[in-house]
Amino acid sequence: MSGVGPGHGSELLAAIRRVLGADGVSDPVQTAARVAWSVIVEPGDSVAGELMAALGSERALGSVLLAADGAFEDLLDGCVEAGVPGAEDPDAFAGVLHTAIDRWRPRLVRSDVADVVASAEAVGARLLVPGSAGWPTAIDDLGPHAPLVLWTRSATGVGDGAPALAVVGSRANTIAGAEAAAEITSSAADAGCTIVSGGAYGIDAVAHRVAIAAGAPTIAVLAGGIDQLYPAGNVQLLHNVARQGALVAESAPGTRPTRWRFLARNRLIAALADAAVVVEAGARSGALNTAHHAGQLGRPVFAVPGAFASSASVGCHRLVAQGRAQLVVHPGDPVAAMRPVAASGVTAAADEPLVSVQRDPEVVRVLDALGRRALPEAEIARRSGLSGAAVADALALAQLQGLVAHSSGGWGRA
Repeated sequence: MSGVGPGHGSELLAAIRRVLGADGVSDPVQTAARVAWSVIVEPGDSVAGELMAALGSERALGSVLLAADGAFEDLLDGCVEAGVPGAEDPDAFAGVLHTAIDRWRPRLVRSDVADVVASAEAVGARLLVPGSAGWPTAIDDLGPHAPLVLWTRSATGVGDGAPALAVVGSRANTIAGAEAAAEITSSAADAGCTIVSGGAYGIDAVAHRVAIAAGAPTIAVLAGGIDQLYPAGNVQLLHNVARQGALVAESAPGTRPTRWRFLARNRLIAALADAAVVVEAGARSGALNTAHHAGQLGRPVFAVPGAFASSASVGCHRLVAQGRAQLVVHPGDPVAAMRPVAASGVTAAADEPLVSVQRDPEVVRVLDALGRRALPEAEIARRSGLSGAAVADALALAQLQGLVAHSSGGWGRA
């Protein structure tokens, strides 16, 4: 891989130190390997997360590169020795590793850390890694699905320890929805909260604008690279967010937003906040995906009610009806809930996950292929009639939605 290898290059390490800023703790070599990993894998890749946690970013990267060239047994033995979760059953875990390497292989020889860092420097972005100054430790609640790195554009930092409220909802909001989002955001801003959202049209934009007008810090989590300000109509708003709060991205600079990455970034919005409120959401709104992640993380979830016949409020009503969210009776209710879950009275629902986004046809086929016992990916591919790569992608999306879970025996319904 260009930009990471023996010697690592003094120019690259100097660039890594520059984007790390004042952080004097992080090892530039390990950090360069983390950046390389962030280029190779898609957000939330738990196999990569487990390998890095057990082996370290540089050793994990080197072992995977060698495994892709044929030294697979060495990687498997290293995982067994290091106690990587799942490796206690080497035969089953070998299949997991093979599948992971197959999906990483196209990017293993094409990513260039030096180019990534140069693109970040060009827009004044800063790099955060776990343990570095400014790393938001709440993100660690995501476990192996946590981001490998974070890129930020900020005048102040990602978080200053103040309570944070996620305000999300429909892109095609109603006037009533905009008013509700504004009141809730204003109440949170007056209480000294940071406002977290996704920078999208609709409710997201309302939340960011009200926070900026109130002088409150606000964080926009991007679905692409830190240099990819999207949507185009919100570019000026996102620049304003960077000046008063922070833009945050886990994908490498240059990465374009995609449907998958929008779903993946929702877990970061949920993790960065102490509570989440869904203002408006249709039956298949991505905001419901954020609410699902917040509930899984033990964050209090609130939903704003709307008109009985309003399609913009169907998702909110279902959240409340299924016990996944509390009803917002007063704009200050979400702020009052920002204390430990035991005190707030809100717990994550344990029943079948809410279907929060339109199902991808390949996800449906994979779910149909699952039986009563866990199955390896090869068997799922045979039953579903999909390629191994398509099965891996569909399982990753289904896992993000809480529909499937992985064990040493393979994949099964969550």
